[in-house]
Amino acid sequence: MIDLFINIASFTIYGIPVIPLFIIVFVILSYYLLLLHDESPLWLEKENVYIDVKEGEQHQFPSLVENKNPIDNIYLSVIVPAYNEQIRLPSMLDDAIKFLNEKSKKDLKFSYEIIIIDDGSKDSTAKLVTSYIEKQPSSNIRLLKLKQNRGKGGAVKRGILCSRGKYCLMVDADGATEFKDFNRVEDIMHKIEKNDLGIVCGSRSHLVDSDLVAKRSFLRNILMYGFHIFVQTLCVKGIKDTQCGFKLFTRETARRIFPTLHIERWAFDVEILYLAQKLNIPIAEVAVNWTEIDGSKLDPFSSSIQMAKDIVRIRFRYLLGIWKIKS
Repeated sequence: MIDLFINIASFTIYGIPVIPLFIIVFVILSYYLLLLHDESPLWLEKENVYIDVKEGEQHQFPSLVENKNPIDNIYLSVIVPAYNEQIRLPSMLDDAIKFLNEKSKKDLKFSYEIIIIDDGSKDSTAKLVTSYIEKQPSSNIRLLKLKQNRGKGGAVKRGILCSRGKYCLMVDADGATEFKDFNRVEDIMHKIEKNDLGIVCGSRSHLVDSDLVAKRSFLRNILMYGFHIFVQTLCVKGIKDTQCGFKLFTRETARRIFPTLHIERWAFDVEILYLAQKLNIPIAEVAVNWTEIDGSKLDPFSSSIQMAKDIVRIRFRYLLGIWKIKS
């Protein structure tokens, strides 16, 4: 046994002893994944403002944290993160506004706002939204223009922190989920909501055996299944689809989770659900109609690496108390 240890200790790669090299790599990775402070400031100067088209004046967004109750009797805040979405966003907005206006006519107590977060886009996303607002001033759309790209999680976080509604609905800018499925998630929310707390996740798990998944590349399917197992093992138990971009939160749930959310890229959904389970917030999944839309910004391989690193951060930074769970 001693001889074996000596042989291992004397083993080298390009003349470098393996054990010291392993220790150095381990320390660097541990520092990077667990200790490195890599979060951006919540707001840059004059960032959390919007232009009122009717008045032509600039106003500061309200604060979710400072306002426990809904503002202006808004029932639903629709949060739309958008990065270079000038092509896909218009059809999504048309579908959403048509549904929301029809619902408003049927239910006089229903009111809504749409907050579109331009996440440092390099195209004309912001101009498109501004033009859309001018053409439909009654649609109650507000544009939050971030000065630099924060990632999908960072954009959603900042949008929700500016919301006025009793409920917050997170949706993707590509319109992959049919907006009419809001009725499904709303119905389930009313069933599970307890003490003003609850999350309802749109789910695509029923599509696993469908042509939509079968047509994907072998690599993408392998990464998808591997990611699911990784998430279930380290962070979130019992949720079949953590990554669907169609999620409904009560205002109080948003107030408890989003102010301290750390992950700003694709794995932010995992942190949301991890915190919700730790805080015993009711969670439910609802099957939604979903279609894969061309033009995705997600590179399966590089995104999987980033998400894996973020999941390790979530698990161990909370476990070690580097990140705190605030009740």
